[in-house]
Amino acid sequence: MIIYHGGFKSVETPRIIEGEFAKDFGNGFYCTEIKEQAVRWSKRYPTPVVSIYDYKENPALKVLHFTEMTEEWLDFVVNCRNGIKHDYDIVIGAMADDQIYNYISDYINGVLTREQFWVLAKFKYPTHQINFCTRQALECLTFKGSEEVKNERTGR
Repeated sequence: MIIYHGGFKSVETPRIIEGEFAKDFGNGFYCTEIKEQAVRWSKRYPTPVVSIYDYKENPALKVLHFTEMTEEWLDFVVNCRNGIKHDYDIVIGAMADDQIYNYISDYINGVLTREQFWVLAKFKYPTHQINFCTRQALECLTFKGSEEVKNERTGR
């Protein structure tokens, strides 16, 4: 399967990104099977670049795959955004975009009930993310190349 990573430079050798900014599925290297989404990710930067990989599954790895937004997905995202670590090598599922992230924050802070969250949590477009959480998971990726994306903000 071909997957994409949107960023500010070509990433020939992916690595696990750790930091203070909690992500949907915890620390790792995030990709997507939706090229347009990777392009959107890359356009956050002055020089947007989409890196392209071939992803080959490894049945020996521990993979969590959310096929849709469910109660389990919401609980997992809330835990990860609260810094609770998991033991999966790869996590796949829908992405909490900026609007969904706000709803999750409101849910975490008690502003929204779980029921209210689900009423509001509707995507404008499909989203998808694969988080490679371990070095073993990164071995499933083969770099195929990269493409610089035109950034309308900078004209480049």
